[in-house]
Amino acid sequence: MGKPTRITNRLRELRFHSQEMTQAELATKVGVTRQTIIAIEQGKYSPSLEVAFQIAAVFGVPLEEAFQYPKD
Repeated sequence: MGKPTRITNRLRELRFHSQEMTQAELATKVGVTRQTIIAIEQGKYSPSLEVAFQIAAVFGVPLEEAFQYPKD
């Protein structure tokens, strides 16, 4: 996969608060592989803008609530 990213995320927490949604379930809803979700959660892969919006929509939160980027 790609290079590590500075984008952080709250996917694990959001999954937990969504009836403990599994990585596989999230992957199916977004149309990516479970490995992609794992890489995004671990900060090893930066999702495309489209996938980021899709993930936020799955949890019903704004994009910036699911993903953050440092301001420095």
